[in-house]
Amino acid sequence: MPVPWFLLSLALGRSPVVLSLERLVGPQDATHCSPGLSCRLWDSDILCLPGDIVPAPGPVLAPTHLQTELVLRCQKETDCDLCLRVAVHLAVHASLQAQVVLSFQAYPTARCVLLEVQVPAALVQFGQSVGSVVYDCFEAALGSEVRIWSYTQPRYEKELNHTQQLPDCRGLEVWNSIPSCWALPWLNVSADGDNVHLVLNVSEEQHFGLSLYWNQVQGPPKPRWHKNLTGPQIITLNHTDLVPCLCIQVWPLEPDSVRTNICPFREDPRAHQNLWQAARLRLLTLQSWLLDAPCSLPAEAALCWRAPGGDPCQPLVPPLSWENVTVDKVLEFPLLKGHPNLCVQVNSSEKLQLQECLWADSLGPLKDDVLLLETRGPQDNRSLCALEPSGCTSLPSKASTRAARLGEYLLQDLQSGQCLQLWDDDLGALWACPMDKYIHKRWALVWLACLLFAAALSLILLLKKDHAKGWLRLLKQDVRSGAAARGRAALLLYSADDSGFERLVGALASALCQLPLRVAVDLWSRRELSAQGPVAWFHAQRRQTLQEGGVVVLLFSPGAVALCSEWLQDGVSGPGAHGPHDAFRASLSCVLPDFLQGRAPGSYVGACFDRLLHPDAVPALFRTVPVFTLPSQLPDFLGALQQPRAPRSGRLQERAEQVSRALQPALDSYFHPPGTPAPGRGVGPGAGPGAGDGT
Repeated sequence: MPVPWFLLSLALGRSPVVLSLERLVGPQDATHCSPGLSCRLWDSDILCLPGDIVPAPGPVLAPTHLQTELVLRCQKETDCDLCLRVAVHLAVHASLQAQVVLSFQAYPTARCVLLEVQVPAALVQFGQSVGSVVYDCFEAALGSEVRIWSYTQPRYEKELNHTQQLPDCRGLEVWNSIPSCWALPWLNVSADGDNVHLVLNVSEEQHFGLSLYWNQVQGPPKPRWHKNLTGPQIITLNHTDLVPCLCIQVWPLEPDSVRTNICPFREDPRAHQNLWQAARLRLLTLQSWLLDAPCSLPAEAALCWRAPGGDPCQPLVPPLSWENVTVDKVLEFPLLKGHPNLCVQVNSSEKLQLQECLWADSLGPLKDDVLLLETRGPQDNRSLCALEPSGCTSLPSKASTRAARLGEYLLQDLQSGQCLQLWDDDLGALWACPMDKYIHKRWALVWLACLLFAAALSLILLLKKDHAKGWLRLLKQDVRSGAAARGRAALLLYSADDSGFERLVGALASALCQLPLRVAVDLWSRRELSAQGPVAWFHAQRRQTLQEGGVVVLLFSPGAVALCSEWLQDGVSGPGAHGPHDAFRASLSCVLPDFLQGRAPGSYVGACFDRLLHPDAVPALFRTVPVFTLPSQLPDFLGALQQPRAPRSGRLQERAEQVSRALQPALDSYFHPPGTPAPGRGVGPGAGPGAGDGT
């Protein structure tokens, strides 16, 4: 009694290793089935049209399991092809009037064959296996991946599927029986200094083809070199030609021969280095561009702003974001206008690999413009800052940077429409404001100052020598006393772990103010911090502190260590239980580049409190500057806060005792008596009993 058709579909791809194989003699396909069943193979192929699933009218024959086996189909002893045998196990699940279809799909061909299977009534047991049918066989390409689908036609149930990996010539013991394999076993890749040799040791009468190509994840391969050769050959490649996707294809020059591929440079470090050296960014339109490269690669890109003078290009993240990059795929940035100072940075594995100022070719060289960043908040609140090498300077500002000095004029230019808007969305905007006219004014003032100085110098020379000496001595003393009276600027940064720790920080800041230090801390600038935002406030304070020769103090706590580790791992700060005024969180985007680029020593010091955190818990990157424990190392800490060229004062120990006395009540309040858990403990690395107290 005939039972339904089933469909087998095979598609080719890439794969593993098989050893000795059974040989089939003759070119004809064949089929056989389990004892008790009858089956036959139709003479010709049929169209591969599986159709939709339809309800079964009654009992049907359905495939339940697929098995595959590799065999050789041989015309003679040394003329074989790789072939795939498929066995389909069948069961009666529900009309026993049906047919069986096998569909084979293998690039670049596809075929379907038709089998007819009959099951005697005596073997029909609902839900039980009735045997199997075997098809010999489907010829498949070496080094392919075969995907198999099996189902009935009409299709009553969801199809079965199976994937079979086929070996290439290197995985076969019987390579000498397959003509297409005769070239490959003698193909070796060897290195000789900067060169790579492809050694093909074959007989003198053997003819074969060899091709080099770039294998592409998407799209067809890109051919690089092809030649028909005879006999043994040594082909030399320069190391600069190597890229990870460079592959070699070898085949005998015979009709319908199978080509074998090898890609030996996928993990070669030189190949990966060459890949980035060959990569190029190409501007298509104002907003669209693409990355040209021989191979696909994991990368992300962002815009940056490059000012004249050789300063590093500053990523505009935020307000913009990093975008994933696909080779040869058009990408877009949401720009309103182009600008020669706008550049594209491409990173891979958190390392800068490529940077190009795409708009400079069409818009000219870099301009001495200032980039203004507008940040928009709720209820139409907005703030402005000017991007400078030292950070983003809030406007208006009393700082001593160029943008701060010209802040009033920049705001006027912005309001009068003289600035070019580059980007705009609900969160903010970017504006490029020209500085040329202010440069001319500045040089005019410089020349005027020079003339005044020359006149003053001439006047001094007219005075008596002794009088001039005395006047200069008094002037020098006044300058020194004024500098000593003002003290060195110190910016104190901390993580607001809890209210108790904030009180402890406030006590330390107040104690340091009793010394010749000008201390800035966000606790004392809450109104300004709220108006400007933490990022703008910190950038302005940090820039002013460093430009005045001051020092930035990183006060580490368990919460600060956890936040630093989070930034170092992810490059961004995730949400946490930090307050809206936490300048430490906002500061990391600017502090980290100083440490990564080696600018921190001399401008930064670290500190932590005894019994709260051990210095070893501070991330290694931040231990490139001194990290002191307080109050046990107060003398050394205060010495590091002095001016770099200032002599060590004999009163340093006295001042340390003064700060320690002022700090002690806050320490006693924060650290409870023994047996009581201290606030803030157990928050991050290094926290807990015994951390930093020597126990």
